[in-house]
Amino acid sequence: MGTAQLLLELGAVLFGLGLVGRLASRAGLSPVPLYLLAGLAFGTGGLLPLAAPDGFFEVGSEIGVVLLLLMLGLEYSADELFGQLRRQAPVGVVDVVLNGAPGAVVALVLGWGPLGALAMAGVTAVSSSGIVAKVLTDLGRLGNRETPVVLGVLVLEDLAMAVYLPLLTALLAASGAGPMLVSVAVAASVLVLVLVVARRHGHLLSRLLASDSSETLLLLVLGLALLVAGAAEGVHVSAAVGAFLLGIAISGEVATSARPLLEPLRDLFAAVFFVFFGLTTDPRVLPQALAPVAVLVVAGVATKMATGWLAARRAGIGPGGRIRAGAALVPRGEFSIVIAGLVGSAVDPLFAPTVAAYVLVMAVLGPLAPRVTDPLAHRAAVRARRAAAG
Repeated sequence: MGTAQLLLELGAVLFGLGLVGRLASRAGLSPVPLYLLAGLAFGTGGLLPLAAPDGFFEVGSEIGVVLLLLMLGLEYSADELFGQLRRQAPVGVVDVVLNGAPGAVVALVLGWGPLGALAMAGVTAVSSSGIVAKVLTDLGRLGNRETPVVLGVLVLEDLAMAVYLPLLTALLAASGAGPMLVSVAVAASVLVLVLVVARRHGHLLSRLLASDSSETLLLLVLGLALLVAGAAEGVHVSAAVGAFLLGIAISGEVATSARPLLEPLRDLFAAVFFVFFGLTTDPRVLPQALAPVAVLVVAGVATKMATGWLAARRAGIGPGGRIRAGAALVPRGEFSIVIAGLVGSAVDPLFAPTVAAYVLVMAVLGPLAPRVTDPLAHRAAVRARRAAAG
């Protein structure tokens, strides 16, 4: 296959993704489900299979995961993470257990075993930070009383994933009880060590990366992120978590300057990541996943609504804000796909299609849930005011 055909097919896919992103923006939706659909359409078993860009998309998807988690880490400092953990740890535990339970139960019913249950629990437990942030911004709710609660839950979920992903990776890589325990111990030790170093000595790393040149800063941060991601994979901590921890360690002016430089790259390679997941999922097996996905969607909406209600009530917010908080947490996205990418078919051939269909539905429901529940939230707030006045 010649260079001309490769460039033509790659250019057509990227240009198409740009059009898809524009369509999603105008419709007020996240582009994630549309990127997944594009991958399903162009992959094996799709409407128009394209083989030429596979190499680019495979490498690009790995870079996409690194950049997604790096940028997420740049949003927080180690002190902020520890502070959130101290203040809202009970809510975080309830959130992860309550929302992970449906995934684990469905996996066990389908016969995927304990590892499949652990993987599926992660898929259903964590909301999509990217979609939630976009929805809150689009609806003008960043100043609402319940918004800090929602963001606090997201931070705790991100921290939980920093523990969960390396453990899942270690379990997938282990071939027996002894190696499994060693891998888990190594992953946990590295995680604790990096968090402690980030909290106490993160300023030294930021000083090392600091530069007046945007080009130099971009190269330093991106190069170090790929190095750390590769080293993390080497000790079964996962590239995603390595990048996330590096983002936490970078702070101050360096983090502030790096974000706008990395955002266009993150958006490009994140799109590649979602498309590649779709490319590697055969759409012909999706119908087999419809029954478990229907159960997971109903349970996923209910458990996130309950999480938002409990978290907002603990913060002293009224019934209307509790409903809005729960609705904001509904979408699943990037973390679910990251987990599916790690697991692949190691659990069951139906695992990846089930996750793809689940994310498609939940990513679409995410922007719709706050709008649909608004009248309910308004009525609940009015009843609360009347009860207080009476």
